[in-house]
Amino acid sequence: MNTFEAFSARYSYRGKYLSTPVPREHLKMIMEAGCAAPSGCNKQTTSFIAVDDPEILSKLHAVIDPPLGETAPAMICVLTREIVAYRDRTFFVQDYSAAIQNMLLAIADLGYASCWIEGHVTDTDRIGDKMAAILGVPEEYHLICYLPVGIPEAEGKRVRKKPLEERAWFNGFMK
Repeated sequence: MNTFEAFSARYSYRGKYLSTPVPREHLKMIMEAGCAAPSGCNKQTTSFIAVDDPEILSKLHAVIDPPLGETAPAMICVLTREIVAYRDRTFFVQDYSAAIQNMLLAIADLGYASCWIEGHVTDTDRIGDKMAAILGVPEEYHLICYLPVGIPEAEGKRVRKKPLEERAWFNGFMK
């Protein structure tokens, strides 16, 4: 699959997964894709934990409410640190966003499905903090997101994207 095919193949999968294990070599490749993402002032604020141990996955899913990706045989937890790049500027949100997109494309390229799950992880119930405690994450890191990884049990729902002409132009707005 080339890069442009991966753009089209990738979609947010919220269904059930087959129990087929994800080889660690594939998880490593996915995390390498995340590490290859651009990083503001090269501060490299984003880190990852791949989880494929069923016992640890079970503990993590026990604190994830509502449950999402609970049948995936693996997940990648995304960690970030709020490091000042220069003056008072931080780029950790841009850093982890670029890393997650790289990993989602790698996941699609390897034939797996996933979904960027962040909203309720960082919401007021602080599920990310609970997950971080299970994984032994130091306090200076924030578990910001997780990506379930696995083979989808069924074809997922794909959303319609607006045509390019409605969202992108040349030499000025709506030209």
